[in-house]
Amino acid sequence: MSNIKSALYTALLMVPTLFFAQHTDIINSNRPGESMSAYAIGKKVIQAEVGTYAIKQHHALLEYDKTGVGLDATLRWGVLTERLEVIADIQYQYEKYNARFTEKTNSALRQTVLGAKYLLFDPYKNSADRINLYSWKANHSFNWEQFIPAVSVFAGANIVGKDNPYYYTANAEISPKLMLITQNHFGDGSWVFVTNIIADYVATDDPSYGYIITLTKAFNREWSGFVENQGFKSDFYSDAIVRGGAAYLLSDDIQIDASISSSLKDTPSILYGGVGISWRYDAKHKDVKLFKPTDLK
Repeated sequence: MSNIKSALYTALLMVPTLFFAQHTDIINSNRPGESMSAYAIGKKVIQAEVGTYAIKQHHALLEYDKTGVGLDATLRWGVLTERLEVIADIQYQYEKYNARFTEKTNSALRQTVLGAKYLLFDPYKNSADRINLYSWKANHSFNWEQFIPAVSVFAGANIVGKDNPYYYTANAEISPKLMLITQNHFGDGSWVFVTNIIADYVATDDPSYGYIITLTKAFNREWSGFVENQGFKSDFYSDAIVRGGAAYLLSDDIQIDASISSSLKDTPSILYGGVGISWRYDAKHKDVKLFKPTDLK
């Protein structure tokens, strides 16, 4: 019996571990949350994430109200390697502003960001779950390696047009946006924890610094839900937002979603909700297979 175990154990050690690139069997969308995942979508993959929303604001001190609707669209394109993607993030908003002696409307691009994301470290690339034929405890013990996150960086540019009503200056500006991104998969992988540390409008008169923390749970292959906390602070504006929502997978390449968000402050209080859809084109993608010999030690 011991000879059979030894032979089987040797055979398992000789089988190389197979890894696939960041491209997944089903679409991997950043919607409906506001955080950015650490992983790219895959080389030669194109992905569009589009949504519409309604927003309501009330400022308790300045006594104004705003109501509006908007459209946000993100285009992601995997280029050169599996670790890199370029991103265009655009948001357009129309709103009505009402104060005691003022009533007006605003409409403009609320956000235009062009940039790129690169995966610096993938904890799953050089590790594999190993079967220990001699220890049930070793195979079922808690995996502390899941606390080691994937790490990415994002670098881009905010493009603000002249006389933009959503920006503090009347001048056109281009300013950097930088982000550090981490991502953990817990348990059987159905729990995903993402953090974004953000430096926005860097080198302007009003830089903004913030964070986004997102926890997502996949209930089954089709349904997933998330909760999120976002905070940002600048001399011009600061706030904290809580957000929640769900996504449903229509097919391997199409996802629909809905979410609702609320601020924790009343200067102003903000409530908005939206729905969206994500679509992926990956016909030109080819899986990159990396074979790593299992450690014999």
